[in-house]
Amino acid sequence: MRRALALIQENLGDEMFPNLHTREVHEQPNPSSAAQGTDAPGRLHPGRLHGAAGGARSSVRQTDWHDEAERAFLRSLAGRLDAAVSSGETSALTMVASPRALGMIRADYSDVVRKALQGEVGKDLVKLPVCEIEKQLLLSGAAK
Repeated sequence: MRRALALIQENLGDEMFPNLHTREVHEQPNPSSAAQGTDAPGRLHPGRLHGAAGGARSSVRQTDWHDEAERAFLRSLAGRLDAAVSSGETSALTMVASPRALGMIRADYSDVVRKALQGEVGKDLVKLPVCEIEKQLLLSGAAK
């Protein structure tokens, strides 16, 4: 089973020498779609939708439960970031996530998060040791 994982880290250093400390860990189990939903895809009868008696049937795309769980996790994370900025807990954010996750979470950024966002790094670094994350941020220019 895969897990969705997010780290909220605070930089206690500066731009040249980041010193990241983990403040929060958000984790959500995310089993495969097959493990979450086993029904066969539904069928549509297009002719019946428009009042006709016949017509070919077509399948409805099956819900990707794994994808839906990931989207819900990212919506929750965006809400947490909004709360942190709105309450004054932080005034600046750098988002580091896989390009796919960044693409998904952007739609859920609030206006205050967008204003606080200083940059995005499209890399999945969450499983690396903190010292390696610091190094990757320096290499990407996000720590500046």
